[in-house]
Amino acid sequence: MGTPPAASTLTDTEYERLTGELLARIEGTCDRWLQQDVIDIDTHRTGGLLELVFPDGSKIVVNTQPPLHEVWLAARRGGYHYRFDGTAWRDTRDGSEFIESLSQRASDQAGRALRF
Repeated sequence: MGTPPAASTLTDTEYERLTGELLARIEGTCDRWLQQDVIDIDTHRTGGLLELVFPDGSKIVVNTQPPLHEVWLAARRGGYHYRFDGTAWRDTRDGSEFIESLSQRASDQAGRALRF
């Protein structure tokens, strides 16, 4: 864990680029898993909202929050808010890193180890 990030210093353009790259990375990983027959996670994206649907019907939702320059993650274990610290998206409460948290939540819901 780390220190929670300070208020965002990103411009709107930087925020849009970073969140676009983040959502594309998640989608690309899920597509690769499907092609490699690792796990069948359906993805549905509408603008800045990405929904991951697991084989058991459970969901993880990743949602951009442009006014706050945050990324929100909703999973079975709860909801989390992330802010960019200059190098990574960090939880606003405990400073944990987004990709690591997403991997843990997805592994929990899939019942197997997954790494984004």
